[in-house]
Amino acid sequence: VIRPEPCGVCGSRIRFGKTAIKCCQCQLLLHTKCREQCPAPCVPRPRHHSWPREGVLADFAPSTPPLVPALVVQCVMEVETRGLTETGLYRVPGAEQLVREWKRRLLRAGGALPALSSVTDVHVVCGVLKDFLRGLKEPLVTFGLHPAFMRAADILDDASCDTALRHLVSKLPPANRDTLAFLMMHLLRVSCSPDCKMDVLNLSRVFGPTLVGHSSANPTPLAIMEDTPRQCKVVARLLSLPHDFWKGFVGTEQENLVPV
Repeated sequence: VIRPEPCGVCGSRIRFGKTAIKCCQCQLLLHTKCREQCPAPCVPRPRHHSWPREGVLADFAPSTPPLVPALVVQCVMEVETRGLTETGLYRVPGAEQLVREWKRRLLRAGGALPALSSVTDVHVVCGVLKDFLRGLKEPLVTFGLHPAFMRAADILDDASCDTALRHLVSKLPPANRDTLAFLMMHLLRVSCSPDCKMDVLNLSRVFGPTLVGHSSANPTPLAIMEDTPRQCKVVARLLSLPHDFWKGFVGTEQENLVPV
């Protein structure tokens, strides 16, 4: 047990570090000593509200705009609430076991997410967000538009580069576009925090592979080597676009981003 929870049979708390038993059908949690008193048969919980372990971004997005998954919103809000004074935000890793546990818990919860305020280390929250984005079947920059984003970032003239990137962002699937806009606005705020010491270049190195990825699900070793510096360049160029451009996708309905 990592987070103390009440036993489903006797009602007393199962303390941190203790061994417990959980039913894989109904998720009932109980002391090992309470096993004999466990009610039978169990009633499996409906799992239709749970998110898939992996999927494209649209599988996690709400039905009304802006189409930003609640998991992304909640992680970003938690980071901005108490993380903008942390040095190395998104660069310093959180405890891997806690990151996996909280990602699993959030995916299992679906729309009704547990509060992240109980996560002591904000770097764990950052890790959950990065791990969720990495686990998607397709990055935010889709496989189909990946080559075009790479070419656009290579345009030497800044004005022409900005125009090309704006056009490509508008061609992304709505959920990818809205989520990318929401994340860009967040990363711009992180880059402006002197305490974080994470400028645009540092953030682009962290998020390039995650947000841009490759042009296929199974890139060759050569493609991985060639893509890596260009992925960072794409994110750096996207972060150079003005805040108002990104706000145009999510700013008009900002109240819908507050998770229930």
